[in-house]
Formats: sequence, C-alpha cells, structure tokens
Amino acid sequence: MQESETELMLKGYGLTTAEFYYRMPDYRNVLNTFIWQDYDLAPDHPKLFEFIEFWQDEIEGPLHSVRFNHRKMISPGEWRNVVGEFRYH
Repeated sequence: MQESETELMLKGYGLTTAEFYYRMPDYRNVLNTFIWQDYDLAPDHPKLFEFIEFWQDEIEGPLHSVRFNHRKMISPGEWRNVVGEFRYH
C-alpha cells in the first residue's frame, strides 16, 4: 500500500523537483530537458539519486547536468489534531 502525500509530508518528506539536461543520442550537440518530481528526504535525496542511476543505466541520452530544488510543504511540528469545536455566537 502506497502512502498518501500528506503521510509522506508528516514523515519529513518534501517535494523535490529536478531538471535534467541531457544530450540527444544521435545529435550530441543538442541539449534537451526533462522535468522530474517526487517526494523525497533531504539532504540525502535517495529517490532522486535512484532515478539518476536508472537514467545512467537505462536511458541512451547521456546526462549533461541536473538542477534540483527541495521544499518541505509542512513539517511534523506544524500538524495538530483538533478533537473538538467551540462555537461562539
């Protein structure tokens, strides 16, 4: 069973966006881009590096460079479970 995005964020995951620049297999002078996004853990970024290894093993276009950004949407300390509700007229 896959965890929801909210569960991942509560466990410390943040949204990682990576922009891959790679060379076309038949035209080495042409650079192309690919955008990748997933929830990942900083500072090690295991999912990002797993994808980079997959790219190097399986994709013919050699990587030129990778730029990435990581942003935590919420942290565990920002989440509160509200049990009751008070109404004031």
